[in-house]
Amino acid sequence: MYKKCTLLLTGLFLATRLALADPTETLPGDEAIRQQLAQPSLSCAAPALDLDGFSQEALSAFYRQLGDQRVWAVDARLEKLIEQLALLVDDGLDPARYQLATLRQLAADPASHPQRSACTDALATHAYLQALRHLAYGQLDPAQAEPLWRSPNSRAPAPPVLFPAFAVTHLDDLPAAFAAARPDFEPYRALRSAHAALRQHPPRNWRHVPAGNLLRPGMADERVPLLERRLADEGYLTDKVRSGSGSDRQRYTPRLVGAMKRFQARHFLEDDGVVGPSTLTELNVSSAARLDQVRVNLERFRWLAREMEPTLLLVDIAGAQLTLFRDHQPLWQTRTQVGRPARPTPLLKSQITHLTLNPSWTIPPTILREDKLPKIQSNIGFLASQNLKVIDRQGNEVNPHSVDWHNPSGIMLRQDPGPHNPLGQIAIRFSNPFSVYLHDTPSQHLFAKETRTLSSGCVRVERAMQLTDLLLEGASPAERQRFEELLASGKTRNMNLPRPVPILLAYWTAQVDDSGQLTFRPDIYGHDEKILTALNASR
Repeated sequence: MYKKCTLLLTGLFLATRLALADPTETLPGDEAIRQQLAQPSLSCAAPALDLDGFSQEALSAFYRQLGDQRVWAVDARLEKLIEQLALLVDDGLDPARYQLATLRQLAADPASHPQRSACTDALATHAYLQALRHLAYGQLDPAQAEPLWRSPNSRAPAPPVLFPAFAVTHLDDLPAAFAAARPDFEPYRALRSAHAALRQHPPRNWRHVPAGNLLRPGMADERVPLLERRLADEGYLTDKVRSGSGSDRQRYTPRLVGAMKRFQARHFLEDDGVVGPSTLTELNVSSAARLDQVRVNLERFRWLAREMEPTLLLVDIAGAQLTLFRDHQPLWQTRTQVGRPARPTPLLKSQITHLTLNPSWTIPPTILREDKLPKIQSNIGFLASQNLKVIDRQGNEVNPHSVDWHNPSGIMLRQDPGPHNPLGQIAIRFSNPFSVYLHDTPSQHLFAKETRTLSSGCVRVERAMQLTDLLLEGASPAERQRFEELLASGKTRNMNLPRPVPILLAYWTAQVDDSGQLTFRPDIYGHDEKILTALNASR
């Protein structure tokens, strides 16, 4: 019985090996493949393709798992691979990067020489594994393209593997292999579909709208006919463009104002219908540049998908929004205020460990130097009017009249807790070298603004006490009571969370909203260009 089972298993193994092999080759192994794998380059590419160490190791491991047999001469696999590589354009990846033209040529005119045929097979495998890796991990190294500071206690994504198991098991279902490599992340899927639609049906006759005075509703301006055509080109006007000339044609009517408000809302601008510099800047971004912007953010979403955790507080910096995830699902969302361009909110991943109730505010050196010092030099009474105390490095209070305010040293400013303290009632703390945190704010009216790049780097949170309540989930009744008592005391106290909560401050400038609309955010920190340059350079 044992002997029969052994023979049966051996037969199944050989049958599997034979199914994967080129029928013109013999088992075990293919000497031409082994010889090709010993080479540092693929000469059948034009020009010859030099392989880095990772790619060489991946190729060798892949073929070793398949018994050094050829892969792509079976069941028209090469033609099916070419189809999948061509579809990478919808992921914002350049199919040419994956030797698409060369593989098409080699498939149309297969080589008869064993070594040339082995090179073709290895080239196809290299393209296959590289494509799966770029879909899963991103084409660029985020540590170089858009560095994210990470605290030692935060979870880092696993490094890229040589190839995933499904690269072998899905060889006879390549669409499934490519689908498995793509991020299992709804924002990525939605943005990929939007990218495909924008690529296939770009707006025609893009019109540049020149600069000029502020254009307000009801005003007349010679640019209005051009503005009307521009809005119609992108579908914000569905009725006919007005014809004729004269003052009526140049009137900025309610119909055009409504279309402009829709444009502004889609581009994270103040949707007041007023055409000023910010609106003109977004109007004059070409359709090709918008396609590049989506491509940049598809790359970001490949990185972001790997940073997501079942429980996570995600701060969308460019969108000035915060979302709390539980079990990978959005549980709660609110608006934020983030750093203005001169003082950007940093990109980071950390763990929220504790809260500061009734926080005092120790003014950071940059704000002290650039914002407060000129006012103090002008009028030392500014300190008292803002309830600001001067303290030394040990926390001792210093007489402000004893300080040389034209050359201060060894001092800090601190504002006591209270209704006018810019941190409000609560500060949410996490380890980072930037001295940033989430906090409440008395400036609640500013959350109504569409553009909320208003802080000096910290993240102001709307409904911060509701977020605090969610972060305290799991606290005992006694801990809840202690929290309420400390808050009511008005004194500055720290309180640990029942368990740390991961937090990610990330940046992206394009996404599909809940209504299915592709939206764009102004690139407030100018990060997009660096990623786009790197993507283009890698072609």
